[in-house]
Amino acid sequence: MATKKAAKKKATTKKSTRKYSPSAGEDVKREMHEMHLGKLKSGRSGKKVTSRKQAIAIGLSEARKEGKKVPKKKS
Repeated sequence: MATKKAAKKKATTKKSTRKYSPSAGEDVKREMHEMHLGKLKSGRSGKKVTSRKQAIAIGLSEARKEGKKVPKKKS
């Protein structure tokens, strides 16, 4: 029973700050749209991106380059 109470308390004391800025979300949304159209290409090789995860990574990378609020890369 104690774990349910602790989990409930932890959920209510969660941080209210955003990890990603809304404009960073727009960058990711734009890259996803390009991927669905078949226009999104990867960096040096220029191959067409087919993976959803790769499209998200490209969008976040571009947001970082523009200085938007995005967490650091985990490496």
